[in-house]
Amino acid sequence: MENEITIIEGPPPTFETVDDGWALGLNEAPFLYDLALTHLRTFNGAELVERCHRTWSQQNTMFLHYRNDLGLDEQAPIMAVRSVETNEGQVLFLWIRLKPEDEEEDEDDNQEDEGLE
Repeated sequence: MENEITIIEGPPPTFETVDDGWALGLNEAPFLYDLALTHLRTFNGAELVERCHRTWSQQNTMFLHYRNDLGLDEQAPIMAVRSVETNEGQVLFLWIRLKPEDEEEDEDDNQEDEGLE
């Protein structure tokens, strides 16, 4: 598909928390989201960047499509992209938007579990 970058092999991507001031500006939305950075090896970084730009110029959303740790399909909106040439080949940096995990729910579950012992 033209509006997604798909990871077809390898482990699920790792996501790093974004603390850069310019990247936090990408989070302007009616809902709070977590911004994360992931990097992927690729053979066609410039083409993937161009695909993102074409999709965004048409006012559409570009997605990263991948399988999570359980093997289930996941999608995350791509907010920014950059391709870098390294000694080991091309690397694609993707800044994506993730829904925040509900930490309060996890804390409540832990408290209930402790009460059962």
